[in-house]
Amino acid sequence: MREALKNLVRYWRLYLLTLVLGIGGSFQLGMQVSIMASPAEHIQSFVNQTWLRRYEVPVSDSTNMLIWSFIVSVFSLGGWVGAIHSGSLPVTYGRKKVLLFNNIVALVAAVLMVFSPMAKSFEMILLGRFLYGYNAGLGWNVQLMYLGESSPKKLRGFLTITITIFSSLGKVTGQIVGIKELMGTEAMWPWLMALGGLPAILQFVTLLFFPEAPRYLYIDKGDTEGCRKALHWLWQEHDLQMEMDEMGKERASMQGQNVKTIWDVLTSRCVRWQLLVLVIPCAGVQFCGFNAIYFYAFDIFGEAGVAEDKMHYLSIGIGTTDLITITLYPIQFFVSQQDLYSWVPYANIALIFSVICVYGLGPSGIASILPADIFLQAWRPSAYVISGSINWLSLFLIGMFFPFLVDGLGQFCFLIFVAYCLFSAVFVLYFIPETKGKGMVEIMDDFNKLNYKNRGTETEKADFQKICHNAVLTF
Repeated sequence: MREALKNLVRYWRLYLLTLVLGIGGSFQLGMQVSIMASPAEHIQSFVNQTWLRRYEVPVSDSTNMLIWSFIVSVFSLGGWVGAIHSGSLPVTYGRKKVLLFNNIVALVAAVLMVFSPMAKSFEMILLGRFLYGYNAGLGWNVQLMYLGESSPKKLRGFLTITITIFSSLGKVTGQIVGIKELMGTEAMWPWLMALGGLPAILQFVTLLFFPEAPRYLYIDKGDTEGCRKALHWLWQEHDLQMEMDEMGKERASMQGQNVKTIWDVLTSRCVRWQLLVLVIPCAGVQFCGFNAIYFYAFDIFGEAGVAEDKMHYLSIGIGTTDLITITLYPIQFFVSQQDLYSWVPYANIALIFSVICVYGLGPSGIASILPADIFLQAWRPSAYVISGSINWLSLFLIGMFFPFLVDGLGQFCFLIFVAYCLFSAVFVLYFIPETKGKGMVEIMDDFNKLNYKNRGTETEKADFQKICHNAVLTF
């Protein structure tokens, strides 16, 4: 207890940095995911009015659904572009400068949302959603890098997992402000969509007072003194030699090597199983169907038999419980029984809340922080690009086509996600080594047992270990 209290006092600046990064980072993503459900009716009406004004005929139902689906899912395309840039921009300009620029992107998106009704242009909403997505895709990855590279080993896991806490907080915030008593009205929906500008302003102003990520300063830039000053300011410790030694070893192992490209990550045998971890349980987590619940909450509530006037408030319940997957099985049974008993719709919603709880305890947090534990500094930016690309493209497919699945499959719309859940669970159980309490070299040794299994194992592993050993001796 006393040690925990000492850490709380000693690292208060680091905790404050975590708060600043979260508010302008994953909080934005969570809010933009959940905020779309409430103004859906008003935005579709605005699209119809704009179409009628331009072409003097009302928009067809199929075209309106397609435009609405694209407004929802273009956020994911922006996220994909942001994730791609998260590999090069933070390496070139640093984590802090990239986040400052990223806040300007969110402010531009907010301005577009506010002025879209005046300009009578739903295309401005599309562009604003794209920019919000870019902000979220870039901000999520850089937030993870910044946190992981600023935290001591004993706190790294705890602080990086806060990214999902802020994401969930953003989802709850988006659902609360979106109720019809607050901003979920026909007059207020442009301001609701522009709400992402507030955390952007807050992060931009406060982040100016914090140092650059210490590990980036030392390992990437070679600025030993700048790293030491940043660590001392954040941790308020004088004895930093152990941390500096660890970073020195990692920097020594990178001597003569450039930052790895996406192609290197995709083709190098020494990170083959780490890549599979990125693709299946981390990036592919979208295929559990969780974010479909947020994007199209009202459609799902309608299929579950919930009265329309209760949907706004039940969506808040989804946000407060936050998350996913294997319990999708019982959902299917109860949804199919919704017409038999009056209590069944509420049992459906209780099960959806259970899904959200399971997701929050499992894949939500681990899928976010695991890539930081299984890649060395030189590989990490490109690994995040790959993870983010698969993640955002998967989210785009779900956002674009899920309403058509609901239309076609009705009460069985979630069955499509079950196969992924089972496959991912088996993969995690049998093929991901434990990383808790291990250093990067130990984790790499565990993965090399898989990477070099049954094919030149002794020779290739010996070569890899020799390289690591020489790097340490060089340091």
